[in-house]
Amino acid sequence: MIRHCVFIRFKPTIGAAAKTEIFDEIAALKDRIPGLLAVHSGTNVSPETGMDKGFSDGFIVDFDDSFARDAYLEDEEHKKIGAKLVAAALDGVKGILVFDLETDD
Repeated sequence: MIRHCVFIRFKPTIGAAAKTEIFDEIAALKDRIPGLLAVHSGTNVSPETGMDKGFSDGFIVDFDDSFARDAYLEDEEHKKIGAKLVAAALDGVKGILVFDLETDD
């Protein structure tokens, strides 16, 4: 399984409703992309002050395998949502951190 982790530094002008809209659009891709197993999103709740380096929100997408993840990355709807996410992030793409893990789950 591939766990695709995305952490975001949103612009201060991006409100909760706009964040929720983006996260809901990502979650809706589950019905569109075979092998997309689950989407989890929200605000960082870690008590470790400063460890988030300003990445206050994020989402995790679980895929069956790298082929499903790669199909997600190439999907036109995903690209549109990605562009919206970059526009909402502080300093554009610099305000987004992506980290993929391969797990045995």
